[in-house]
Amino acid sequence: MPMQSWFTDAKLGIFVHYGIYAVDGVPESWAMCDGTVSRERYLAQLDGFTAARYDPQAWAALFKRAGARYAVLTARHHDGVALWDSEHGELDVARRTPAGRDLVRGFVDALRGEDLKVGLYYSHSDWNHPDYASVIHPDPSHAYIPGNKLVEPADGREDPAAWLRYLAYRDGQVGELMRRYRPDLLWFDGEWERTEQQWRTDALADMILAENPDTILNARMLSRGDYATPEQGIPLRAPTGPWELCLTINDSWGHRHTDHNHKSVRQLVRYFTETIGMGGNLLLDVGPTADGRITTEQSARLEGLGAWITRHHAAVHGTGAGLPPGHHYGPSTLSFDRRTVHLVCYGAPREHLALKGLRTPVKRVTVVGTGTELNHHVTGGLGEVPGITWINAPAARDQDEYATVLAVELDGELDLYRGRGRD
Repeated sequence: MPMQSWFTDAKLGIFVHYGIYAVDGVPESWAMCDGTVSRERYLAQLDGFTAARYDPQAWAALFKRAGARYAVLTARHHDGVALWDSEHGELDVARRTPAGRDLVRGFVDALRGEDLKVGLYYSHSDWNHPDYASVIHPDPSHAYIPGNKLVEPADGREDPAAWLRYLAYRDGQVGELMRRYRPDLLWFDGEWERTEQQWRTDALADMILAENPDTILNARMLSRGDYATPEQGIPLRAPTGPWELCLTINDSWGHRHTDHNHKSVRQLVRYFTETIGMGGNLLLDVGPTADGRITTEQSARLEGLGAWITRHHAAVHGTGAGLPPGHHYGPSTLSFDRRTVHLVCYGAPREHLALKGLRTPVKRVTVVGTGTELNHHVTGGLGEVPGITWINAPAARDQDEYATVLAVELDGELDLYRGRGRD
């Protein structure tokens, strides 16, 4: 399937990890798997999950102000607790928590009301389903926690019939998500615990696309994924094809009462610009409280990032990956017509900025956000090796608090010299 154009130009999405794990503030799903708490204590959080202050319209409006063009909600994490009133399985917030209702519907409707694309997260795995721990991955190295009895049969004996029942349950829930909400994107996870054949990935993908051929699937649908999904760290080399970096604002995906290690707006702007400079999207995560609030600390950071994006929208949307390393000391983006390069500058530029290897003549240079024009000139060059284009540093009044962007308008399409110089 050709990649949906909305995704490649979205640049920013918001990831929402919302679930019962926010009640005690424990690691989402993993807490009962790694021994942080017992399975019984983990599930006791069902009684405290109220969603009493859940306001999806306010969430969607915040995401819009942040500059996002899509958002992804954890409809069901590895713990198996569905955020909608599912007809499949026994664990959902409508029947088992004081929230008492479908939380996915409000999220979907609110996003579409703000003209944002809808993404739903769904884990292949379910550590609370009675039929899940019924088969074993043939490669033991795939286990995050070797011998985990929530993942593999305790006695080591496989039960193929139980596994087929589990797949029917999974397919039933994914089918519900597709028919009820028609998501633009399905964000899968948990794929490492089984092989592609065990998951029956092809059949699942075919079912999804039969419901909506335009639904995008992430790489955790293995060979049927449409884009790569690096996590928590900017890659040094861009993945092949479309991709998205998923990143937490602090150190946790879900709400943790004790995690106050939030990245600053300046750091988030840097993550964002480095990601889009390599052609990717940033999927930035928030973890709402059990009653449904996005914390002040996380909201403020979304607002700050959104304000930067608004000031520099011309360098964000309608662009792709920028210059290869070595031409400019920092990330950059390139307009779709290849006639404008946007140079991102961290810190205060001094005297000049150097742009190397540029064969296309420069028409003019302006500061994005203020429109101030900057002088430029070229020194050196010999034969096919172009000289260095020197751009006068912008005055302090034109410099951005987090990252200054210069628009270099070219007299033709971008043409770069990538050679080794004269012998």
